[in-house]
Amino acid sequence: MEFTASQIASFIDGKIIGDENALITGVSPIENGESGHLSFIAQDRFSHFLDTSKCSVIIVSEKLLNENNYIPTLIVVKDAYLSFQVLMNLYQEMRGRKEGIEDGSSIHDSAVIGDQVYIGAFTYVSEKAKIGDGSQIYPHVYIGKGVKIGKNCKIDSGARIYDYCIIGDNCVIHSNTVVGGDGFGFQPTAEGFKKIPQLGNVIIEDDVEIGSNCSIDRATIGSTIIGKGTKIDNLIQIAHNVKIGQNNVIAAQAGIAGSTTIGDWNQIGGQVGVVGHIKIGNQVKIQAQSGVNSSVNDRETLYGSPAISYNDYLRSYVHFRNLPGIVNRINNLENNSKDHTNE
Repeated sequence: MEFTASQIASFIDGKIIGDENALITGVSPIENGESGHLSFIAQDRFSHFLDTSKCSVIIVSEKLLNENNYIPTLIVVKDAYLSFQVLMNLYQEMRGRKEGIEDGSSIHDSAVIGDQVYIGAFTYVSEKAKIGDGSQIYPHVYIGKGVKIGKNCKIDSGARIYDYCIIGDNCVIHSNTVVGGDGFGFQPTAEGFKKIPQLGNVIIEDDVEIGSNCSIDRATIGSTIIGKGTKIDNLIQIAHNVKIGQNNVIAAQAGIAGSTTIGDWNQIGGQVGVVGHIKIGNQVKIQAQSGVNSSVNDRETLYGSPAISYNDYLRSYVHFRNLPGIVNRINNLENNSKDHTNE
């Protein structure tokens, strides 16, 4: 696709400085700009690229401008980052959506398929499954018995949705993620560990995005729940009967153990581990690689393993780094004390 600077400005209500007919044929990161490409600058640490970038057009936050005569054409907006997001969403919509059922897919006669749905080759849709209007199911996806998928969802290649799981509207599930696999439930006996049947399901509410290679286990009884608007990164384990509230973000390689409840608007960093059967409140921030082994109140910020208050951790870490010197000082004080005692 080709656009002029004036067309792009009209999409984001921007003001043009330079050639409004400058032609755009692609997009570049600002540090690798190319002629004929568009980029953006939203932070002061990148503002020097206004003078050095080879991009033909740059979207820039108005607070970063000065009196220079810039070579690229500029599109000035209040927030370049948000404006660039608007453009990316528009471009994605312009690329179009697939529709229709490809050869090689298998759909049970009792399944209900909505309007304008795409089902890719080698996808299997089991009995009594329901797929809402406008949803896109890419090749090699498995959809189990009685699964319900809402409107305008995207399920990428290789995902597996097990029996009776429910997915809301406008959800995205990336490749190779498993929704509804058995929870890790075993009873120790004299003969070994006996499997406990996992009879529940997973409920994913509206506007949730789940990255690739995640595992979200079905409940033993009842439902594992992922709340509306929550965003889950790649390589994350969510165990049986976990309940996650609305608008949480969870970074890669985190693990949430069984029957833990997480509130709303929390931020959980990469490689965080959370033990089972605890409650995490609302607006909590847990720094990367922390281990949480007890319940957490609202609006706390945690760090460390086991996780403690972020500020307490930083103060403690200063002493930890100086621990060899502190030990030497203590030893010297003890030795001096003994010398004085012997005199």
